[in-house]
Amino acid sequence: MELEYFVVDVFTETALMGNPLAVVLNTTNLTTERMQAIAREFNLSETTFVERRPAEVERAEGVRVRIFTTQEELNFAGHPTLGTASVLKKIMPETMQGDTVTLSLNVGAVPVRFSGEGLFGEMTQRDPEFGAELDGPTVARLAGLELEDLDPALPPQVVSTGTAFAIVALQSAKALERLSVNQLEATPWLRERGARWFYVLGPTGSQSVSGEPEWRARMQFYGGEDPATGSAAGCAISFLVGRGAVESEKRIHVRQGVEIGRPSDLFLIAKRKSAKVTDVRVAGSTVFVAKGQLFQL
Repeated sequence: MELEYFVVDVFTETALMGNPLAVVLNTTNLTTERMQAIAREFNLSETTFVERRPAEVERAEGVRVRIFTTQEELNFAGHPTLGTASVLKKIMPETMQGDTVTLSLNVGAVPVRFSGEGLFGEMTQRDPEFGAELDGPTVARLAGLELEDLDPALPPQVVSTGTAFAIVALQSAKALERLSVNQLEATPWLRERGARWFYVLGPTGSQSVSGEPEWRARMQFYGGEDPATGSAAGCAISFLVGRGAVESEKRIHVRQGVEIGRPSDLFLIAKRKSAKVTDVRVAGSTVFVAKGQLFQL
């Protein structure tokens, strides 16, 4: 069996920036174990596998896609969703319904809407689930920060739109320079509280060139750092809108990956209606970098 694959960079308009992703096509006959082995071979933060189904099923449920890190399968992740939808739009345009590609993920159907002819897409994530508030002094210590760095009006909290993160809001993005998560201690502590990793962000006090309030973010995991974390970004905007730190239906621009030389641009918006946060959207661009074939798998 020969499998076609593409490598794309997500949340960027510039190749070799943003968050890289491998997308493997026509993988219906692959076992879970084989997919995991291929993900380890690519050795990127995530690899996705597209399993085509009859057209009537895809119209009703979306295109089946599975997401793997080098270590495990994920129910949902942001940059793999956006990047895979972009590959389908360009390579398999028959998967589109109007301006939208819907992916059938383990977490359910996730639509990605595209603007115009390019590959700027906006995914609509699940409505957030708000979990436990976390102890500020412990969070600061585990993240290598000072308690004074955290915004006292926004206590850290576990939030999920498909994958649960501990959202940590800082008073200023400047403190991100000192972020150093003690993964050995933080990982079990977070798991006990229902979260996978810290997503730490703070305002820059300025606006992006397109006029949105600008924030900076970092997400350290697996002993490394993620250039762009779309799933966590959905949790973050849900948290910020839910707490009134960002206006309902006001888009913000988050830059991530700067410290590791992979700057990424994420555009976030959510709606607050009464006490409920809904219509969580995370947007960005995708760039094609490479294509190839996997042999005899």
